[in-house]
Amino acid sequence: MRGIIDRVRRWERDFHASFDGEIVSEADRRRSLRYVAWIDHGILRALWHNFHEVAPGVFRSNQPDHTRLERYAGLGIRTVLTFRGAATKPFHRLENESCEDLGQQLTVISMASREAPKREAVIALLDFFDVTQAPFLMHCKSGADRTSLASAIYLLHVKGASIGEARKQMSPRYLHLRWSRTGVLDRLLDLYEARLAAGEIPFREWVETEYDPDVVTRSFARSRWRL
Repeated sequence: MRGIIDRVRRWERDFHASFDGEIVSEADRRRSLRYVAWIDHGILRALWHNFHEVAPGVFRSNQPDHTRLERYAGLGIRTVLTFRGAATKPFHRLENESCEDLGQQLTVISMASREAPKREAVIALLDFFDVTQAPFLMHCKSGADRTSLASAIYLLHVKGASIGEARKQMSPRYLHLRWSRTGVLDRLLDLYEARLAAGEIPFREWVETEYDPDVVTRSFARSRWRL
């Protein structure tokens, strides 16, 4: 049984690695589109877009395809921020092609849905918010977890929203489930809220001087163990 499992894992690893090349031929493109549709679950996003407006001109969604990016360009969206960092995978290559064709700027800030984001990633996100004019779009794979956290951070950092108001971006409405492993992202807001109880501190200052993803991870692990 162990040998079978190892062979399956090697096959999965080799299969995914086989999509790390450039899209050169039409055969490559067709193969990449099949990957996005079936392996990356794009078929589920054909009708369900998880598209919402966080604030005037600030939008969130799941991974868009070319047709949707074209539609968003019609809304005036010229900047797209993705939290999916796999630059060699078909979903990224196709999105980059689409953005170039449509005159949109694609920015990548890599984050994980089941890990506390690195301090550098959060700072990069804050920098993006500081210099990017609306309208723009933020997305991850499903628009449920990483995008939810980024939307909450936008409201905290740019709009001066309360923690309670920001938390509304991290709810089952967007398919974000706090009780799951992605709840580690909620824990970041929990710790910032606890810090505010000891004295006001801007979110950026807290991130730059006090935020520690390892502390978030350990705190989340303890909270799950108590459950």
